[in-house]
Amino acid sequence: MLLYLNALFVGLLVISNIISVKLFDLGGGLAILPAAAIVYVFTYPLTDVIGEVYGKEAARQTVNAGFITQIFASLFILIAINLPPAEFFNYQEEFKTILSGSFRIIIASLIAYVISQNLDVVVFHKLKQKHGTSKLWLRNNSSTMASQLVDTTLFITIAFYGVLPTSALLGLIATQYIFKMVVAIIDTPLVYLLVRLARKSDTATNKLAA
Repeated sequence: MLLYLNALFVGLLVISNIISVKLFDLGGGLAILPAAAIVYVFTYPLTDVIGEVYGKEAARQTVNAGFITQIFASLFILIAINLPPAEFFNYQEEFKTILSGSFRIIIASLIAYVISQNLDVVVFHKLKQKHGTSKLWLRNNSSTMASQLVDTTLFITIAFYGVLPTSALLGLIATQYIFKMVVAIIDTPLVYLLVRLARKSDTATNKLAA
């Protein structure tokens, strides 16, 4: 089960980076969010599930694997953009526009990712040491709330400071954070389900191995 959780985590990271260029309007102008927000927000409960079932070190390794994967994905996307297009390929500029994020945004994304995801692991396991196996909902939501605030604040500040006025930056941080928190609360039952499935799967695997 750990293999599938890791694959899902890394897959969601790569997808979020690719679709981040798309902005969508939530609630008729209430909030403008990148499409990546609906994907990336699910990476946090995945590391929580991995940490709950397989331990802190497994969760940390998953975060590190995601970081390395993002670097390689960015490198290969850059190579693909700069490959000479075929004579009949008429969408080189569109391809470049969609897949090439600015260097500043890529750096902002990587910094926010590595700091916030590691913070999520630390807070989650501090609470687990205190409460044991009980109150999974508390450590899941608390670690996600803290890490998502750091992630959102760091990314928007690094990516857009000096480009947008301070009021706009604060507005982006607030709307994105509220959206992420609503999703985090909603996906709490999913965390419980995945933890149960992971434990059941590992139990069955251990019995077969024995």
